[in-house]
Amino acid sequence: MNGKQLIIPILSLLFFATAVLSQVPVGTPPPLIIQDDEVIKINSRLIMIPVSVTDGTGQPVKGLSVENFIVNEENKKQEIAEVSAAEDVPLEIALLFDISGSTDPMFKFEQETAAAFLREIMRPQDRATIFTIGETPTLVQNRNISYVSVETIQGLKPTRNQTAFFDTVFSAADYLENNAPPKTRKVIITISDGEDNASDGIRKGYSAAYFAISKELNTLTTARHAQLLSDKRKEVRIREQNRTLKKLHDADTVFYSINPAGSSYKLNKISQGGQSNMERFANETGGTAFLPSFLPVDLKSEFQTSANKADNVRMLETIFRQLANELQAQYLVQYYSDGEFEIGKQVNVDVKVNLNLPQGVKIHTRKGYFVK
Repeated sequence: MNGKQLIIPILSLLFFATAVLSQVPVGTPPPLIIQDDEVIKINSRLIMIPVSVTDGTGQPVKGLSVENFIVNEENKKQEIAEVSAAEDVPLEIALLFDISGSTDPMFKFEQETAAAFLREIMRPQDRATIFTIGETPTLVQNRNISYVSVETIQGLKPTRNQTAFFDTVFSAADYLENNAPPKTRKVIITISDGEDNASDGIRKGYSAAYFAISKELNTLTTARHAQLLSDKRKEVRIREQNRTLKKLHDADTVFYSINPAGSSYKLNKISQGGQSNMERFANETGGTAFLPSFLPVDLKSEFQTSANKADNVRMLETIFRQLANELQAQYLVQYYSDGEFEIGKQVNVDVKVNLNLPQGVKIHTRKGYFVK
């Protein structure tokens, strides 16, 4: 082959290459080719555990890092991937306000103190969502900034409707799960007595229980009938608790509550059940169920009523200050679990602080998660 014969194929090849490359946008990286033996299979799950650490006076313990935490999953130590402090992680709050008649006497004070709390705790990057707990769950405000949320709270009005407590907590957790940005701290703050007589599962469950026991009404004493009905209702309530708790876990949400009923919750089993609902949600997710000893504000003596109102406001302010401290002390501990568990299993997680802390330090954290 002479020189001219060699040059022609080379020129043709260069022309073809130039034509192909001209179709590729400038700066576009070449396609990544991975051989079969280079593919890495990843089965691990990212688990996020909010952990609040406060000292004996209730103040946040700050400055902790990866080295200060120990995470055990089903008694197996996990390697922590990241620990983020509260100041570095946006906060997503769902505030649930009970507007039913059972909380009416303290309603105005709850509004004012909750509004002041949001003004204090929320930063420009934080967002609040407002739900009301009434006959049905009502989303009255989507994710928004502090001053808008304060105006929404101040505009709420009490009603005499029934209370769908479980459905509202479920709806709020579901909303946060689907709308809060990834790797944010998600919390639900509930101002309610925790009683429920209107959630779908409660109404249907109570009705079915009453119908089943009524079939045996002629063979039962009045006391036995009442006891069976009470037992069946408890089963229904536990079932709704479990359903709602799983949603809280799935949404990586910490539950806090303030019960306006105060010590009067002990007066009947329904009120005790309401407080029990909130205590379980708080204990399992790493939150706190506050139960202040509110004083009556419907007395005949105007002087005493006024004094009690002032005391109640101070108690609410103290609770919200403690709640603010817990949120400011909240770390987001993240690790990748490689445990092999079946879908739906509740996995136990234990978090400890590896640090010489003074006596009285409190650690609030969720106790596990459900495998998705």
